[in-house]
Amino acid sequence: MIIQKSTNPRISTFDPQNFSFGTTFIDHMIICEYENGKWGEIQLIPYGPIGFTPAMMGVNYGQACFEGMKAYKDADGQVFLFRPEKNFERINKSAKRLAIPEISEEMFMGGLKALVDIDREWIPQGEGMSLYIRPVLFATEEALKARIASKFMFAIVATPANSYYTAPVSVKISDHYSRAANGGVGATKAAGNYGASFYPTQMAMEEGYDQIIWTDDCSHEYFEESGTMNVFVRINDTIYTPKTSDKILDGVTRDSFLKIARRKGIDVVVGNVKVSDVIDAQRNGTLKEVWGVGTAVVTSIFAGLGYQGEHLELPQLSDEESFAVQLKNDLLNIQTNRAEDPFGWRVLVEENIYSA
Repeated sequence: MIIQKSTNPRISTFDPQNFSFGTTFIDHMIICEYENGKWGEIQLIPYGPIGFTPAMMGVNYGQACFEGMKAYKDADGQVFLFRPEKNFERINKSAKRLAIPEISEEMFMGGLKALVDIDREWIPQGEGMSLYIRPVLFATEEALKARIASKFMFAIVATPANSYYTAPVSVKISDHYSRAANGGVGATKAAGNYGASFYPTQMAMEEGYDQIIWTDDCSHEYFEESGTMNVFVRINDTIYTPKTSDKILDGVTRDSFLKIARRKGIDVVVGNVKVSDVIDAQRNGTLKEVWGVGTAVVTSIFAGLGYQGEHLELPQLSDEESFAVQLKNDLLNIQTNRAEDPFGWRVLVEENIYSA
């Protein structure tokens, strides 16, 4: 690995109590370039712009995918990653589907740990705080030709993160737009999946909703995802969530919630979640909670559902009553080393291994 530390670090200007998630970037980044049929050497360099042209094939033809993950700092200042092997597996799954050369474990894990170690001071400490990490793969070849590119870049950038979506939100159940189709790229973190979601989401927001619950592309009868999150429904004391498919992302937070819920003895059903069953449960009073889960937000609890012109309020449970809150707290306690990790999910980032 080539390490080039910043000669003008910005960490001294970082206020962990006052920053903007997603637009505040740490001092360094990882890059690695693919050319002539092979990946080059991993580089850790100062964060900053990289020169590309509007003819870059990743921009024109959509060969681009990414991951979302976090690093956490415990009360003693130790830094942990959370299930990074799942993100490594999934970025290569996305790459394969998009005809992007797969990356090695050394590139992903080595680059990740080096970046987090060297910029560990950027990880804010405290409730709901973390470092959000974005590995990304994209085509860089300069050519206006609709074919597989021959040049690519793997990069990792990161931004400090605090809690958001803390208040319950209202979501609209889509009966027209869909996030993904059978045989498509819904199970990958393809960049285009997110771009295509913005217009329907904008329309929902104009109606007073915060997000969309996406339904299947064929009949719009089944829940799939919510916004950029996996979706969970609690009817009585049973949790329901859609099964993963080539339309639904196999979320790391989703999988973690399921494993924690089962360990707590909560009944979990993974399968088709019918819109009509959820609406009926709301009407008869058995619908207790609906929420979304994902890396950035962890848990977003829904206050109401919009469906075909009708707004349906959801119960507002106390933290002690809410399965969503209980599972979120259990997960955060594991991630931040405040509780035992019975699953072996935490990965310690050792300090000063990558000093240059």
